[in-house]
Amino acid sequence: MTLSGILIVVMAVLFAAGVYAILERSLTRVLIGFLLLGNAANLLLLIVMGAPGQASFYGAKGLTSDPLPQALTLTAIVITFAVSAFLLALIYRSWQLGQQDIVIDDTEDIAVRARGEAVEVVLDDEVEMEDADDKDSTDFVGVETAPITVLHHRDLAAISDDAPTDDPDRPPPGGDA
Repeated sequence: MTLSGILIVVMAVLFAAGVYAILERSLTRVLIGFLLLGNAANLLLLIVMGAPGQASFYGAKGLTSDPLPQALTLTAIVITFAVSAFLLALIYRSWQLGQQDIVIDDTEDIAVRARGEAVEVVLDDEVEMEDADDKDSTDFVGVETAPITVLHHRDLAAISDDAPTDDPDRPPPGGDA
């Protein structure tokens, strides 16, 4: 296995472990998962960069390396640091308030979830009834509020067309004949 293949496998393992850790209920594990994802993204950018070369200064001869993945990696490092600091502040505040860093559902969360499922069932029933009632119905109240006006063949005579055409017999718009 080549060096690039090993780096790809390591990057894939870091992404998988990071996603797995982010899906946990412990904020500390979420932080660890986010750090793993940040390192995997940095590794991905370094793999995409390709073979290293000389610095891309003006007038450099030979193979030069692309500076864009390096700039993106530096940006990803800064973003990872900032979000990690924010997550650390959340973990610290959660520990101060509840002496734990596990996110638990309280009674309001459970009530909102149950209410949401009930509303979803009612909305599904309403949509099925509306679909059964009228297939050609529209959500717009009146024709004047519709964003698109559909013209029929009877409306074509009322349209004044002043667009230029390729017809030599037709005078150009504006009366210049």
